Amino acid sequence: MSDSRKIERLMALTARLTEALSADIDALERGRPREMRSPGLEVQQMTALYAREAASFAPSAVQALPKDARDQLTAATAEFRDVLARHGRILTRVRITTEGMIRAIAADVAKRKSAQQPYTPVAPVKPRAAGAMIFNSVV
Repeated sequence: MSDSRKIERLMALTARLTEALSADIDALERGRPREMRSPGLEVQQMTALYAREAASFAPSAVQALPKDARDQLTAATAEFRDVLARHGRILTRVRITTEGMIRAIAADVAKRKSAQQPYTPVAPVKPRAAGAMIFNSVV
């Protein structure tokens, strides 16, 4: 496959991954993490393909490109990196928040389980019969 064809494929994959990550960011900002696309099989396959294409790509091929194609590739890569960094920041925030909520709930449950009950007698105290006093009243 020619270098120009590889670059076109790499740019197309970059655009599709950028779109998927942007959709994830929108879903997270709306509070709907179930609508994220990145955990899906399609995005995972695109990510693997992107890694393979990028690894097989020679940097000298970029230098051989015309200036406008090189600028397009550089811009697409820069946008992808920015979206990827933003996606990572948002996921980290969501993870930290979720872990904090889980810790708070676990601490509250543990606190409630170990809380001392107010004093109550275990069994009701029965009044003693005064019979022993009567038998002992001979003295």
